[in-house]
Amino acid sequence: MTTLDSLSAGKYISITTFRKSGEGVSTPLWVTRDGEALYVITGAESGKVKRMRNNPKIEVAPCDVRGKTTGPSVDATGELLDAAGTVQVEKRVSKKFGLMYQAMKIVEKVRHRHGENIGLRVTLDSPAGK
Repeated sequence: MTTLDSLSAGKYISITTFRKSGEGVSTPLWVTRDGEALYVITGAESGKVKRMRNNPKIEVAPCDVRGKTTGPSVDATGELLDAAGTVQVEKRVSKKFGLMYQAMKIVEKVRHRHGENIGLRVTLDSPAGK
């Protein structure tokens, strides 16, 4: 099993983005896969998105819902997707997580969480994720 297979087999990955100081900030996110890339969805105004605009180099690791890593981290590159790409990621996440994802969207709406979501494409830096 490749690293890519291992990361996409679980529900969550921890994405570590880096501040300008070099300090890492980790966040657990639901993960989906299409081909040789992983995809996640997050708030467009989140800190991780702002950090990725400055530095697309990230680290990813399998983790649980609370962000506790369950395997080694690997170097990767994060790409912010446009509106069309984000719609495709939302479809992938909705298909994989079904009612859990729909419930989360309702909770966000009830909590008056404003702002759009953005899709992120994660590409492992090592060839074929080995």
